[in-house]
Amino acid sequence: MITSNWWLTTILAFSTATILTAQNPPAPASAAPAPQAATPAAEAPPSGPPPSPGAVSAADVQKSNNPLAPVNAVTFENYYDPTLYSVPNMNANTLDLRAVIISGRQIMRLTVPVQTTPIAQGQYKSGLGDTAFFDAIQISPNGAKNEYALGPLFVAPTATNTALGAGKWQGGVAAVGIYPLGGGSIMGFLATWQHSFAGNQDREKTQVSTLQPFGTYSIGSGFYVRSSGVMVFDFQNNRYLVPFGAGFGKAFRAGNHLVNVFIEPQFTVYHKGAGQPTWQLYAGIKHQWAKKE
Repeated sequence: MITSNWWLTTILAFSTATILTAQNPPAPASAAPAPQAATPAAEAPPSGPPPSPGAVSAADVQKSNNPLAPVNAVTFENYYDPTLYSVPNMNANTLDLRAVIISGRQIMRLTVPVQTTPIAQGQYKSGLGDTAFFDAIQISPNGAKNEYALGPLFVAPTATNTALGAGKWQGGVAAVGIYPLGGGSIMGFLATWQHSFAGNQDREKTQVSTLQPFGTYSIGSGFYVRSSGVMVFDFQNNRYLVPFGAGFGKAFRAGNHLVNVFIEPQFTVYHKGAGQPTWQLYAGIKHQWAKKE
């Protein structure tokens, strides 16, 4: 059975596939130029085709995958779970709407999830989940090859149904590390920890950590291969998830903006607790633009 917001996954997957396979449109035909005097050899223009309007450099590919890049961004990221452990014939979906704003050495990230989750056999709940915000402050020196950021994390109980959120205000910390590999490739990690401190007294307390090691390897023309599975450790409920992802993406320019599209199947290598995905289809579109000075 397909969840009630199947159309979100369909639209995202279609958009990703379309952009990844699209070719640059051919230049419009123009009238033949009038004959001109031959250009001296010393002044002849360089041979070869002109660069593609959407071409990107290795630095662009690296920037498009760097969560600490000094650019603002809007991202749509979708996790589709076709099958779940101990929940037969059911599936789940989460669409993360994400915005990144840069201010000085601060990288502020807001994530609003739109979720569909099973609540009983053949029944689902859909709506907003809990909203997360973190303010990572760069602690590495300007110009350093490796970058690090650390800052507070807050989660607000904005879920529109009890099945979609914890019902608690939560606080914690987020840490990011970036290690450029050259040639447009990059490695890094994003780690978070959060604990409830207020909210609905009838709901259980929360204590959750995540660890997302990620890496991208540039293979030319804006294309790259990637892995970025998010490990989830729910200590309060004794639920754990460790996935491994392997996918690919493409970065390209649209005017002065940098666009990054990707798709990455993620397979569960360890889990504990019912309702965990056996595998996930992770896909996203990121739109970056330079911050105002």
